[in-house]
Amino acid sequence: MTVKKEALRLYSWNVNGLRAVMKKNFFEFMEKYQPDILGLQETKAEESQVVESLKALQGYHRVFSSATTRKGYSGVAVFSKEKPKTVSLTLGSEKFDGEGRVIQADFGDFILFNVYFPNGKASPERLKYKMEFYDRFLEVCKDLLKKGKNVIVCGDVNTAHKEIDLARPKENRNISGFLPEECAWIDRFLAAGFFDTLREFHPEPYLYSWWDMKSGARARNVGWRIDYFYASNGLRKKVLDAAILPEVTGSDHCPVRLDLKP
Repeated sequence: MTVKKEALRLYSWNVNGLRAVMKKNFFEFMEKYQPDILGLQETKAEESQVVESLKALQGYHRVFSSATTRKGYSGVAVFSKEKPKTVSLTLGSEKFDGEGRVIQADFGDFILFNVYFPNGKASPERLKYKMEFYDRFLEVCKDLLKKGKNVIVCGDVNTAHKEIDLARPKENRNISGFLPEECAWIDRFLAAGFFDTLREFHPEPYLYSWWDMKSGARARNVGWRIDYFYASNGLRKKVLDAAILPEVTGSDHCPVRLDLKP
């Protein structure tokens, strides 16, 4: 007799270097939490660089997208117990595909986007690139929704949406990551047919997913919530729970989780 799973568990984690976190607690994390699907961001590695170490991880299909314009930069990966029906690594624009920021995986009941969105702090040019990336991504998502697809988006969005999503909103209002135009894009994204899964279950403050390591901010929980699971409105009845896991260390980000009816 086949025992039906109570929930499909999806995790998302910016590991700030997959090779680095594999030397810390990555395998312990996988053993303890047993994700059905895991999206990783900022892997900073090609699959060939970690394939030997990953032999210890049994039962997962792997998809990597690595930067071609700059080695050891950016990068995303998806580990899943079920093999995706199809996979795409493009937003349909050469401008955004060279940094290895997107994996689109079709799991049948839903399409998963695992995305490491650009950071706009480095320069005005990078902020412009970030906003253009945002707009292109929204176009792709809208097109899928028009086709009747259910969509889940996980990853490091590199923007805190509202004041509740960072410890010091007033001090950071003019810093990329909490600029009015960045927050307004999240408003537009949600209005297009998505919802912030964590806030369906946890409206309370002080829930953060990234902390500045240099200042020891994690110990004081002076953080930002910039890692998300968004789901399209058609999945609302299937979403069972969402959470942040600040107890999981190994990176300057902590994992976030989404539970779905299987």
